[in-house]
Amino acid sequence: MILITGAGGKTGNAVLKALVTRGVSARAFVRNLAHEAALRAMGARDLVVGAMDDPHALARATHGIEAIYHICPNVSPHEMSFAKALVDAATSSGVSRLVYHSVLHPQIEAMPHHWNKLRVEEMLLSSGLDITILQPTAYMQNSLAEWDRMAHDGIYRVPYPIETRLSLVDLEDVAEAAATVLTNAGHSDATYELVGTPPLSPIEIAETFGRALKNRIRAEAETVESWDTRARNAGMEDYQRETLTKMFRAYARDGLKGNPNVLGWLLGRPPTSLADFAARIAAAQA
Repeated sequence: MILITGAGGKTGNAVLKALVTRGVSARAFVRNLAHEAALRAMGARDLVVGAMDDPHALARATHGIEAIYHICPNVSPHEMSFAKALVDAATSSGVSRLVYHSVLHPQIEAMPHHWNKLRVEEMLLSSGLDITILQPTAYMQNSLAEWDRMAHDGIYRVPYPIETRLSLVDLEDVAEAAATVLTNAGHSDATYELVGTPPLSPIEIAETFGRALKNRIRAEAETVESWDTRARNAGMEDYQRETLTKMFRAYARDGLKGNPNVLGWLLGRPPTSLADFAARIAAAQA
């Protein structure tokens, strides 16, 4: 049995599906029961509900577990405290194997959620656990927030300059890599960057989706201030908004650039290209 924390989110869902496909039993750890029906339909064998810093819930979640895949909620201010609580529970329950879902280039201090993951990585190195660290870049799936705008208005909008270059990865490839390191020997004490594409600009991303949609799509930049106003009006909390605006400014300055070789080695095939991803989504929406 493998425990997936943060199992109710899109990353947790993807990792669960990848494990179930391999015939692996998985336990889902979630904050509330709202996700139960969906997770059981995906094949979760067991489900534990609780807060990520609740030692009693974590004790139930880690009991009888062989390995843990830890996903902290996105842009959480509690990254370190949640990880420490989980390590304590794993140690008490006799679980030695932990795979941590980190992020590409966690050493970028200008992005607080990256920097927090680096602090967790540092803590894990002295935890005494058998660890593997996965560092995925930005998901291709994040572009789908702009799907309707691309399909109806021919615009792909981003809160940074359209010349910014970012490497992307298909979440399904990330989940497959996670399942590989969880179910195969030889990945202890490794840190793997999970990158699917060379660095791409929003201009190239828009053109790629345009070919899949058979429609001309152009990239358009909005200011960080405009994005922040929209996010505030939508009810996003201050910490998340402030963290993401810092991320967009870091993107504008340096991009987020990686290399696909490691992921290709883990998968035993080339990572999914953005063109193949766009074609898959377009076919599913047709």
